[in-house]
Amino acid sequence: MTDLMVFDGSQGEGGGQILRTVVGIAAATGRPVRMENIRAGRSRPGLMRQHLTAMQAAARVCNAVVTGAELRSMTLTFEPQQVCPGHYEFSIGTAGSASLVLQTVLPALMTAAGPSQLVLEGGTHNQWAPPFDFLTEAWLPLLERMGPRVTARLERHGFYPAGGGRMVVSIEPSSVLQGFSLTERGEIQQQQARILITNLPLSIARREADVLLRRLSLNQRDVAIDALKTPGPGNVVMLKLVAEHVTELFTGFGRQGTSAEQVAQGLVRELRRYLTAEVPVGEYLADQLMLPLSLSAAQNSGPELVRGGCYLTLPLSRHSSTQMEILQRLLPVTISTTAEPRRCLITISPM
Repeated sequence: MTDLMVFDGSQGEGGGQILRTVVGIAAATGRPVRMENIRAGRSRPGLMRQHLTAMQAAARVCNAVVTGAELRSMTLTFEPQQVCPGHYEFSIGTAGSASLVLQTVLPALMTAAGPSQLVLEGGTHNQWAPPFDFLTEAWLPLLERMGPRVTARLERHGFYPAGGGRMVVSIEPSSVLQGFSLTERGEIQQQQARILITNLPLSIARREADVLLRRLSLNQRDVAIDALKTPGPGNVVMLKLVAEHVTELFTGFGRQGTSAEQVAQGLVRELRRYLTAEVPVGEYLADQLMLPLSLSAAQNSGPELVRGGCYLTLPLSRHSSTQMEILQRLLPVTISTTAEPRRCLITISPM
């Protein structure tokens, strides 16, 4: 058996991303791993419900032998076996992010020997994870450029803290992952805003819309308000920017103590920072692209395949820095950065 590789879960930003990356790559490559000091620096350290569900999901899709998979556990050993594509259903039982469970199992399933379908229940729109719309509009279309076809359907919205969301994901895998470069945004073709509101006064959404209309010079037809019926309250403001080479989605979440105007204005600032930097890839999309491009760079393949790639993004976040360190330990890849005043080029290549 391959030697067990040990990781310190308090490294870098010290959150759940380290755990998901390590276990996701382990499931995809068959490399046994051990995590220690899981989320050690957080106010509630150890495995929380959504982390535990993600670990259990990864274990099921690759028949892993796991020790330490229990709530509040600070250590976990994950010994993967063969990946088994198929139909799986995973429920977090809280408003924990269903998207993060998907991101944990997808590295293994997108290169598996056959198609898979996932039914995921939990939070679909919460502040600490990519919302469902980010997956379908921004991230999954870029994965499709690499070969796998992953489609997702939202059956129920789930907001924090009530949860109750449900998404169905279909995965048509690819035996190889074609790399790509994304260094130009191209001409902006469309800007749209969508505001979701549930069990809260509709006036909140209207105030958010007023800010977007005024600050971004949008037309009324480009701003949609959707009043939903869900178990608990929720408010999300999303800005979609469609450009020639990429689609980006920026998200703001309503919360107690923050006015509707502040939520919308924060989102406007985020969009303007992205536009001013003249980059195609925003901060959160940069985090999501690093793993699949690293898997591409690590492949053994013929000369016709592009391995790895590069993308131009905003200055490196702490999340991305931690992700770089973890991926270079797990995979035979080199990840380099070229920093500029307002942006950064990330290059991922075979070692």
